[in-house]
Amino acid sequence: MIPVNEPLLKGNELAYVTECIKTGWISSAGRFIEQFEQKWSAYCGMEHGVSMCNGTVALQAAVAALELKPGDEIIMPSFTIISCALAAVYNGAKPVLVDCDPETWTMDPAAIEAKINPKTRAIMPVHIYGHPCDMDPILALAKKHSLAVIEDAAEAHGAEYKGRKCGSFGDISCFSFYANKIITAGEGGMALTSNPVYAERLKAQRNLCFRPERRFFHTELGHNFRITNMQAAVALAQMEQIEEFLKKKRAMARAYQEKLKGVKGLTLPVEKDWAKNVYWMYGLVLDGSRGMDAVQFAKLLSTEGVETRPFFLGLHEQPVFHDMGLFRGERYPVTERIAANGLYLPSGLAITPQQIEQAADAVVKVLA
Repeated sequence: MIPVNEPLLKGNELAYVTECIKTGWISSAGRFIEQFEQKWSAYCGMEHGVSMCNGTVALQAAVAALELKPGDEIIMPSFTIISCALAAVYNGAKPVLVDCDPETWTMDPAAIEAKINPKTRAIMPVHIYGHPCDMDPILALAKKHSLAVIEDAAEAHGAEYKGRKCGSFGDISCFSFYANKIITAGEGGMALTSNPVYAERLKAQRNLCFRPERRFFHTELGHNFRITNMQAAVALAQMEQIEEFLKKKRAMARAYQEKLKGVKGLTLPVEKDWAKNVYWMYGLVLDGSRGMDAVQFAKLLSTEGVETRPFFLGLHEQPVFHDMGLFRGERYPVTERIAANGLYLPSGLAITPQQIEQAADAVVKVLA
């Protein structure tokens, strides 16, 4: 079976983790945490990096840093992972959804303004599967209505919008360093900001909101969202290889594109002229003419030895949110179509050219 994702750990990962163990710096302090925060924030063009134990809590801490009131609203795409809505709900805010662009699968900027009202406090654009959102109209709306921007760049390490790195646009931007991400810590995340007030709020949220003047003294509730020095050691070693990793991802996409571009009934990933897509995952969407959905497609590919993953299910279709009174009766047709008909192929950094060819041949065979 060709795995859907396999990390590439071939740099200084073992040496750096070994140093952590030999020196005893294995927990939530140490040189690798500090260096990774500094280097990743600089790479993305932000002034402050606050590492976290995963990307989901980075979003949660980012929303907490805004100090919203109960019932304040955050506009986000319907097509994204549940973490985005959780960040709002866990902070007493209300997630408000818009549909996605049919080509990039990212938040549709044209749908945002209709959802803005006096309770709106923030917009949360999400870069999807390595392709950036169209940020200029989103930022213009945020400025027009005095809204914060929380940029979810979990899937867009090194991606660019008009020559500028994803993760540099938000008042706060968030990354994941899970095992399947372009840069991995195994588990890990980071929130970036150039606002010193937000930076202090993020640091406090990460570390139980200890007061700086007195330890074990609290004036508000925080969380234990700390990353370990060992995780940061892996991530720092990974970051040293990021340019090689990005080249490998884009070469993977070119190879798939070459093999699949003539196959009828498939929509392949795009790269807009204003974007640098890093193809975190190589997604496909069936057009409905094949008489099968993504679940059936995935089963057939599995019999050919190709592991896949389905696209996100729209947030508005999640039963847990219906039980909470959210999104009932809401429809987002683009999200619903690609969620039902989309999956992604093996896309990990350890994939070989032979495996790409085998996976693409399996797609052609199944659809023939």
